[in-house]
Amino acid sequence: MSLLDRYSFEDLTNEAERLVVDELERRLAALRTDAEEEQVLDMAAYALNRVSPLYRVNLLGRLYTRNVPDEYRLEVQRAVTAAVRKVMGS
Repeated sequence: MSLLDRYSFEDLTNEAERLVVDELERRLAALRTDAEEEQVLDMAAYALNRVSPLYRVNLLGRLYTRNVPDEYRLEVQRAVTAAVRKVMGS
């Protein structure tokens, strides 16, 4: 029996996704641009591939990832900036 059959991996979450999407939302709102769904997904994927993962699995993990260090937030901001430039061309 495989691990996927034996254990639930549903609570295993990469908090970097939330942080990237939040930052991307702020950035696109500031640019006042209507990006297509494919563009937004491309930007999110591009940024996520450039930041360190931030996985959590339980309540303590959720509490820990809510207090993200400034260095990590800066990493996310830089990755999102690069993603917007790459996909939107600006």
